[in-house]
Amino acid sequence: MIDSGSIQQCECERRLVGLFKESNNWLISCAKKITKNREEAEDLVQELYIYLHEKCNPKLFWGDNSYNIFYANKFLHSRFMNKTKKLNRTTYVEEVYDTQLDVPYDEETDLKLQQAHEEVLEEIKRLKKTKSFASAMIFEMYWMSDDSLEEVAKKINISKSTTFLAVKKVRKYLEQVIENPFDVKESRPNKD
Repeated sequence: MIDSGSIQQCECERRLVGLFKESNNWLISCAKKITKNREEAEDLVQELYIYLHEKCNPKLFWGDNSYNIFYANKFLHSRFMNKTKKLNRTTYVEEVYDTQLDVPYDEETDLKLQQAHEEVLEEIKRLKKTKSFASAMIFEMYWMSDDSLEEVAKKINISKSTTFLAVKKVRKYLEQVIENPFDVKESRPNKD
């Protein structure tokens, strides 16, 4: 007797190979438009393949031998946006007040960022010894990985909302006890 799950798995793998053969270059170029970086684009497409392989969802099939490429493109965009939000990498237009083109490396800012990272790790370690142990563990899992809140929740078998509340609670606490190195309290120079 043939198991329908194994037939579906074979069909998913066959379609995944079809998607790779037919659309890999197109997917990478779409991802590169989103990420502006070839390596990140390739990583994003690899995540798509892993996701499709793990989910094996027939609703995403397209035609006779591939997956829905419109869904794949939407996945790439959504996954990148989630990572961008998580890493707080916002794209912005920087106003230039100085005509000097060769700006030296700012070691002080780099040191502040490293210090802030170490402070966060120390505070998490301290929180693990208090009644906020569970929230600290959830925050650490989220903060130290590339997983989304939903992925962290699935790993530890709790709801996404519980994960969100734990991360929010610890983040709020950290904002109170650690100085944010991104806060610039100096006034901007005048444009003369």
